[in-house]
Amino acid sequence: MAELKEDVQSARVSELAMEIRALTRQLRRRLREQAYTGDLTASQTSAIVGIDRDGPMTISALARAEGMRPQSMGATVAALEGLGLVAGAPDPADGRQTIISLTPACKKMIKAGRAARQDWVARMIQTRLNVQEQERLAGALELLKRLVD
Repeated sequence: MAELKEDVQSARVSELAMEIRALTRQLRRRLREQAYTGDLTASQTSAIVGIDRDGPMTISALARAEGMRPQSMGATVAALEGLGLVAGAPDPADGRQTIISLTPACKKMIKAGRAARQDWVARMIQTRLNVQEQERLAGALELLKRLVD
């Protein structure tokens, strides 16, 4: 009898894990839709996110961080430079290298995108969930935080 309960519980946990994965995928997709990034490719977006997260760096360092070849990252960075989203400056420690950083226009685009996503989530919570459901959501978030900490 105890073994049957364990099997049922194990199946339920597996089902919950699958549902969380599916929902996070859907949520990511919906959030991407809220912040228009123009016609950027996935690798261009990833490069921008990497520089935003880790700060200015060389193309080689960015390629390592993103798991790409330096030549491929060079092409990605060149396209971003053409769009006015990143700029290069000589590395003060090694003049042979170039440090890539985000331009003010890119930082503005990132800030606007984050604000659009934040506004969308807040609007959905406010319009689709009543006060009691909002409290349940807050409790669920605490549980999700425990999963990732």
